[in-house]
Amino acid sequence: MRQEKQIDYIEIPVTDLGKARDFFEALFGWSFVSYGEDYMSFSDGRLDGGFRRVTEAAPANGVLLIFFSEDLERDVERVQQLGAKISEAIFPFPGGRRFHFVDPTGTEYAIWSAIS
Repeated sequence: MRQEKQIDYIEIPVTDLGKARDFFEALFGWSFVSYGEDYMSFSDGRLDGGFRRVTEAAPANGVLLIFFSEDLERDVERVQQLGAKISEAIFPFPGGRRFHFVDPTGTEYAIWSAIS
């Protein structure tokens, strides 16, 4: 059910739809629907969004999407195995720890975990 005043859909600019699909399918198990050469939707099971093809990667100082994880060390290894580069190693912040990575299309993301 759609709810007013909540994030409803996100679009992520990527330079290569195939690389983005392969990366997030392997990392998180997302599902995808292709809409031609320039657009692909995804679902993570909770939030829907899309990848739109662009010629240049989004700037690292733009909006940062942050995913939650129960195991940061595992996910550092996973993103590297899947071709991403760590842009900031695991670091603490109030309430948790996180790391940043740049996916194979050049877009930066982060993954965080609560302090246990």
